[in-house]
Amino acid sequence: MILNAFNLAGKVAMVTGCDTGLGQGMALALAEAGCDIISVNRKIPHETAEQVIALGRRFLALQADLSSQELIPGLVTQAVSEMGRMDILVNNAGMIRRNDAIDFSEKDWDDVINLNLKSVFFLSQAVARQFIAQGSGGKIINIASMLSFQGGIRVPSYTASKSGVLGLTRLMANEWAIHGINVNAIAPGYMATNNTRQLRDDEARNQAILERIPAGRWGIPQDLKGPAVFLASSASDYINGYTLAVDGGWLAR
Repeated sequence: MILNAFNLAGKVAMVTGCDTGLGQGMALALAEAGCDIISVNRKIPHETAEQVIALGRRFLALQADLSSQELIPGLVTQAVSEMGRMDILVNNAGMIRRNDAIDFSEKDWDDVINLNLKSVFFLSQAVARQFIAQGSGGKIINIASMLSFQGGIRVPSYTASKSGVLGLTRLMANEWAIHGINVNAIAPGYMATNNTRQLRDDEARNQAILERIPAGRWGIPQDLKGPAVFLASSASDYINGYTLAVDGGWLAR
């Protein structure tokens, strides 16, 4: 039965940045499909933990600032020690800094690149090594953006990082597919999260964005649940290196 291909019972997923918003929605979706969850956040995501545990799944909370890459090997070691294995990685943690390109600071560049791009590569590398050691393959889901395809304005480091995520997704898929590892990305459209509050609070900008989205609304975390489960499951075993836009039609306009 085709629905069995989406069943994630017995799988273990690491999800970064899952205390609120899109990360929380994807973590809950994976738990609903059967996954135990390892969270990696700067603070303990108590609300996410409660909801995952209520579904009857195990939940391990790891605290770390992923912009410090030296912490990454220890995180993977601890996760596997406590959960026994790892099958899925969702690289969701990220940040955005806004300023005109002419005035953009080196600190705002480095902070965003370190978290949004550098940590994505090195955490994926550490998890891929674990997948290979297990001999069972695995799934890596990166979180890209509309700015993986477009330039945007006033977010130079974010645009660079998300364009890089799209490229790294292809690179890692090319190298790791031979090990049974699928690496794909989800590119959310304009989503109602903390990162977009400034845009939504600007009445003129909010209206302009809504007029551009064929679906006529901002996305919500629930809109990523299906794509996340699909890319984490055996239903997507022959999909590799692809970035899936979940954007209400934004890129088609």
